[in-house]
Amino acid sequence: MTGDRAGEIARFLAQPALVRLLQALDGDGEETRVVGGAVRNLLLGEPASDIDLATTALPQETMRRGKAAGFKAVPTGIEHGTVTLVAEGTSFEVTTLRRDVETDGRRAKVVFGRDFAADALRRDFTINALGLGRDGMLHDYCGGLDDLAQRRVRFIGDAAARIREDYLRILRFFRFHARYGVVEPDGEGLRACIAGREGLSGLSRERVRAELLKLLVAPGVVATVRAMAGAGLVVPTIGGVPHLSRFAAVADDDGEGIHPAFRLAALAVAVSEDALRLRERLRLSNEEFDRIERLARALEGLGGRSGPPAIATLRHVAHGAGSDAAAAALVLLNASARSEGRDEVQRLIGELGRTPRFEPTGKDVVQLGIPPGPRVGRALEAARQSWIEAGCPAGTDEQMEFVRATLAAAP
Repeated sequence: MTGDRAGEIARFLAQPALVRLLQALDGDGEETRVVGGAVRNLLLGEPASDIDLATTALPQETMRRGKAAGFKAVPTGIEHGTVTLVAEGTSFEVTTLRRDVETDGRRAKVVFGRDFAADALRRDFTINALGLGRDGMLHDYCGGLDDLAQRRVRFIGDAAARIREDYLRILRFFRFHARYGVVEPDGEGLRACIAGREGLSGLSRERVRAELLKLLVAPGVVATVRAMAGAGLVVPTIGGVPHLSRFAAVADDDGEGIHPAFRLAALAVAVSEDALRLRERLRLSNEEFDRIERLARALEGLGGRSGPPAIATLRHVAHGAGSDAAAAALVLLNASARSEGRDEVQRLIGELGRTPRFEPTGKDVVQLGIPPGPRVGRALEAARQSWIEAGCPAGTDEQMEFVRATLAAAP
């Protein structure tokens, strides 16, 4: 172990809440270790904020010891051995060591145990099976340290067997590769994913959605999605033909700050029917569907044109679908444009953002003598359209002239 890594581990283990928790859970024949992603990220020099622990203690004993040490104990998954202990604004998930006794490709039936090696070997990937003791000792039962050094994502043991235990591991394999891998996907793992792809259809839509959205904002997603497509795994996941070139053109950054719904739309949406299909197939949240559906309408409104539209066209689309959706659709449709085309897209988005608000309301129309009813809305909409075509002048008085002109021209 290098001095830098030893120092990072020592600092990590010196966190006051973690020190107190490990002191409470260890002793009297019980042992607790930090496991999983926190250890992996710590060794990579990345934030290890979500701290999971594995313990020999049974759940009720974990809760008793945690409460005695001043932690709030929440039985978040106590039937599976998981308790969440909270103190000083920090949460720790503590799970009793387990071993699988039965799996159905979606969930495993487990029994509690006391063997750290058996618990590690039931996990999915070698880089997720590392453990860290209270004394700073690293525990590696399946070559995870070497795989981590090589930035290689590899199933523990027989890849096909790991996938049969939970078919969601197919998507997790690609998600972790996109996040941590720097070489081609592991050959054995890829072949096992292809062989087991029919199992994806038996998974809950919510689980597939959650895993896919995490994948789509991972740093290496472009190459990973191409590998998935080559393996015949994208169409079964999204239920349609992917737009790979467009996706590649907009997803070549690290995904920081990007809403995953935008990435999903870039990959899978061209028309409104695509948004409806994704809502059903992935059980999207209302917020996710709203983003994707409005973006689909904006794509339709821009007519699939490859060149930048007139600003008036973009404003009309923004009125119907929202400025954010119009801007996103413009980016997608011109993702492969040359630099001058991309500059024009940014200019149009900036101009769209400076568009003043159309101030007249239905009340203003009624005050001009139009009785309340459908005619009010139609007049207001026609005035807004004329205002957009005229360049969107600011000021309520100027905008009311469009309302008066509309009413004067009405039969």
